[in-house]
Amino acid sequence: MDAIEAVRALFVLATCTTLAVSLPAALRSRFVAYGARATSTSQADSPSQPPAPASKSFATRTMDSLASFKVPHGYFTHFYVVSVLSSLFWTTQVLLGGVFFRAIAERVAPAHLQPSMSFNQVILCCLLMLAQGSRRLYESFLFAKPSSSKMGFAHWLMGIAFYLGMGVAIWIEGTGNLLSKKLSFDDIKLSNVPSLRTFFCLPLFLMASGLQHDCHHYLFSLKKYTLPTHPLFRGIICPHYTAECIIYLSLALLAAPKGEFINKTLVTCLLFVAVNLGITAKSTKTWYMQKFGDESVRGRWIMIPGIY
Repeated sequence: MDAIEAVRALFVLATCTTLAVSLPAALRSRFVAYGARATSTSQADSPSQPPAPASKSFATRTMDSLASFKVPHGYFTHFYVVSVLSSLFWTTQVLLGGVFFRAIAERVAPAHLQPSMSFNQVILCCLLMLAQGSRRLYESFLFAKPSSSKMGFAHWLMGIAFYLGMGVAIWIEGTGNLLSKKLSFDDIKLSNVPSLRTFFCLPLFLMASGLQHDCHHYLFSLKKYTLPTHPLFRGIICPHYTAECIIYLSLALLAAPKGEFINKTLVTCLLFVAVNLGITAKSTKTWYMQKFGDESVRGRWIMIPGIY
């Protein structure tokens, strides 16, 4: 398996693992939900009182033990610190042809060297990923509230792994052109007329980023446990998750190698994002229904209008 196939396989494996953990109620209540949603969904999945510790099976005790490893909810900030550092590191490695870049690039099979992203595409997508990570890091500080909420250690670890993987996934399908010569900032041709793809997808990325920022700002302004009534939330339970999916979709389209419609590696990243956020959005709807009643969210899509 070459480097590109390995990166894709890791994201697909992470997606399948997330789905496998989220489907059984016993696993979902322990490892997926967190914060206020963890309490509500756990109660919904287990309406009866839990058995006394002495009567629990070995498997139940093992799951409880693993689920007890938690970190503060504020550790979400670590994801964006890693994202920014990863983007800076790999952009520098790509430009300088660094040893870490070559260690991965030289393990890409010849069949995956062509078609390849152009150098301009690689740099543009790396910078956009850096912008995404920087904005989210800024928001994590700007919109931070004191909280005693926790999230599972496995959830935290998978988030760190995702952003480390994105640092590589964003450029790896440009390996063919990146290995063809020693590159520098002089290779960036700002005078080129943007392609139709860039003309469409770059504004899409910026629009989705702006909408997500507005959603986060609005949620921050709410009193604790208040049902959102902002226009963006009236049709969708989690429009900020919708925006996140659009952001990664626009990156996958912008990073499509020459002659390809979309970047297949970034599609696996998008798949992980959509599944992970879709599960969280579903638990959010369940929590709203328990807290504010079924009518409060009736007619609202969970995350993707017309589909989910």
